[in-house]
Amino acid sequence: MGSSVVLIRTICFAVFLGWLLVWALIPTKVYKNTWTPKLNNKLNSTYFREQGTNLLLFSFPVMLIALLGCVYLHLQKKPNKLQSKRKMRSPRLFFSQRPVLVMAPLGIVTAIELTIAVMFVAFLIWALANYLYVSFGHLHMHKAGEKVWQAKFRSVSLRLGYIGNTCWAFLFFPVTRGSSILPLVGLTSESSIKYHIWLGHLSNALFALHAVGFLIYWAMTNQMAEVLEWSETYVSNVAGVIAIAIATVIWATSLPRFRRKMFELFFYTHHLYILYIIFYVLHAGPAYFCMILPGIFLFAVDRYLRFLQSRNRARLLSARALPCGVVELNFSKSPGLYYNPTSILFVNVPSISELQWHPFTVTFNCNMEQDKLSILIKTEGSWTQKLYQQISSSVDRLEVSVEGPYGPNSAHFLRHESLVMVSGGSGISPFISIVRELIFQSNNNPDYKIPNVHLICVFKKSADLSMLNIMLPVSDAPTELAKLQLQIEAYVTRDSEQPKTDTQKELQSIWLKSNPSDSPVSGALSCNSWLWLAVVTASSFVMFLLLLGIVTRFYIYPIERNGTEVYHYSYKCLWDMFLVCVCVFLASSAVYLWLKKQQNAIEVKQIQNMEVPTPKTSPASWFYTADRELEESLPNQCLVQATKFHFGERPNPNKILLDVKGTDVGVLVCGPRKMRHEVAKICSSGLADNLHFESISFSW
Repeated sequence: MGSSVVLIRTICFAVFLGWLLVWALIPTKVYKNTWTPKLNNKLNSTYFREQGTNLLLFSFPVMLIALLGCVYLHLQKKPNKLQSKRKMRSPRLFFSQRPVLVMAPLGIVTAIELTIAVMFVAFLIWALANYLYVSFGHLHMHKAGEKVWQAKFRSVSLRLGYIGNTCWAFLFFPVTRGSSILPLVGLTSESSIKYHIWLGHLSNALFALHAVGFLIYWAMTNQMAEVLEWSETYVSNVAGVIAIAIATVIWATSLPRFRRKMFELFFYTHHLYILYIIFYVLHAGPAYFCMILPGIFLFAVDRYLRFLQSRNRARLLSARALPCGVVELNFSKSPGLYYNPTSILFVNVPSISELQWHPFTVTFNCNMEQDKLSILIKTEGSWTQKLYQQISSSVDRLEVSVEGPYGPNSAHFLRHESLVMVSGGSGISPFISIVRELIFQSNNNPDYKIPNVHLICVFKKSADLSMLNIMLPVSDAPTELAKLQLQIEAYVTRDSEQPKTDTQKELQSIWLKSNPSDSPVSGALSCNSWLWLAVVTASSFVMFLLLLGIVTRFYIYPIERNGTEVYHYSYKCLWDMFLVCVCVFLASSAVYLWLKKQQNAIEVKQIQNMEVPTPKTSPASWFYTADRELEESLPNQCLVQATKFHFGERPNPNKILLDVKGTDVGVLVCGPRKMRHEVAKICSSGLADNLHFESISFSW
């Protein structure tokens, strides 16, 4: 299996390099004057017309990588027994992942990210220079009396749009949550969201210059009527104006200050991306659509599968309202659902908002709790406050939909000799899942050296310390905790001393009723999700090619064959988008419904074969043990011995991190941006070569 995995990654890497090479050749004179005529002659058949070349050169390679990525992830999916000897990574690799730039608005940027970003910007500048070099050598005057400098100005404006189209080729990959491409390079969607933000700002800036440039050109040449032109034989200018208007709204509301202060407006306006894509394609044309098709196609598959998963109501077993204003939701999950620590579950509560989805870290370990899944929700915004109020009001049923979980492809933190985990408030959630994974590994892999763990957690109030109690499963004994060599330092910043326990709020635990139609949390495509995703992706893309070929050959081509009539240019774009949607809908729905039918049959069979004993206690008493552990503000006795409390103090990250011994120390941080940036600056300072930083957050 190991050789197969290496072979797949090698093939994907080679195909990706070839795909990048094609992008590098497009602006050159050789590609335009030599390659293009030959490729169009061989590939632009009566079945695909002007789209044939771009489908082969730009769409097919990425779709192949996506399919091979599914196979790779399926082979990597099931966790193997850990090796007794930890594999050490090279110092060069450590350096490439070390933060080198920590500043707003870029956030935390590693050496390899900065290198790739600089190379990408350099490529865009080089591409623009080559586009202009080729264009200036063959200037076309679009109007009698047009001056040369005006024609060059128009050419610059047009090529800026070409460069923006290059950015769009990568724009949708980071936001494809169930991507099979990102894990090939060790990325997840939540860790890649900043790339989407960077590309979004860059592409919008280029498109804004493209639009403003043409407006200036038309004004200079007295052609302002061109703004309202919707050509039958070429791109639509009106569609371009509408697209840039929508893009401006999306762009303005996504600026950092606007997004933080008015997140809901940012969230809702971002859904205008559907209209943006439609008018963008109508303006760019079918040939250029095929250049950016893979990202949009894979995003459409992922988005529709998430929609299908979210239509089911998740089986919510119980909820607990902790004294610190934290809600714990416990779901039933399919035993075959596997996910790694720090995975994210997106949650929607229709009674609060039909449209809002919020990400939360899964705290339960899928190896230890095979039929349950839990998340922690801190009451910090209006949505979470409403949820806390509903739980506190002792509701007997709460309808919840979920998407996910999504997360890393491996428990990568196990590679370190030591772990320093720094959390702020509810940022402790991913570290709870890590500690539980370490407990499981220590019990099942006695020969493997589990990393030493130093947890630095910062809370505002003493009541927040109750979150530490959730770190250990109720069944685990103190001896199992001792195997971890776990050291916890808890800082309470706003309380100068430990309050009396009788002043704490009461814990509320609610056993919730479930509807027979509620389903356990499971992947959108069952247990073998990666293989089924490959089936959906391959079948939908092949179906798209077949239907596109049929429509083009037997409907569009006969109209244009004699040369006396031209099929409307925009209609070709609409056909492309319509066929993408239809093929994704048919393939995804067929596979999802078939798997859903199988899953329902298995559940019915399990229920029929299940012997249900007569309960000796009431459901309310099932939480008695857990409730007792959470009634106090300080952690339970198992954790007290490993915990040092600091009231009225803040941690000194510089002293803590620089004093850590060991050659390979993983530094994980999850909390407010200021905390993440402070820790990242220490790791990037070069004062300690053994610190290897990683941030866990959607907010960059």
